[in-house]
Amino acid sequence: MTRFNADRAAYLRNHAWLAALGMGGAMAVLWLMGNPYVWTGAIAGLGAVALRGWYLASEELNVVWQIDGDKLTGPAGRKIPLSQIETVRALGSFVQVITKSGDKHLIKYQADPAATVAAIKRVLT
Repeated sequence: MTRFNADRAAYLRNHAWLAALGMGGAMAVLWLMGNPYVWTGAIAGLGAVALRGWYLASEELNVVWQIDGDKLTGPAGRKIPLSQIETVRALGSFVQVITKSGDKHLIKYQADPAATVAAIKRVLT
């Protein structure tokens, strides 16, 4: 059985990037609106992402995907037969699994997404 656990460092790194984008985006919106307090957008963006990250951390970091026999199992009872997997690719620290019917699943916050992709592809062949 091969397990794919979420990685705390990848989670924090993703949220740092999200915070930077949120801060810049909020500041840009305030600037376009002509608000003289553009700097408050940085605080709002950082605060929103930090709150989201703190709130969801316990849930997101406990998600485990695993290859168990002839299927890939994930959270909420997801069971994907290996024979139905069409595409596996890395998207940042996520791994996207696409089935032949078009269903898409994300294995989030992987420390080494390339290794996760390789492990799944190895089982598929």
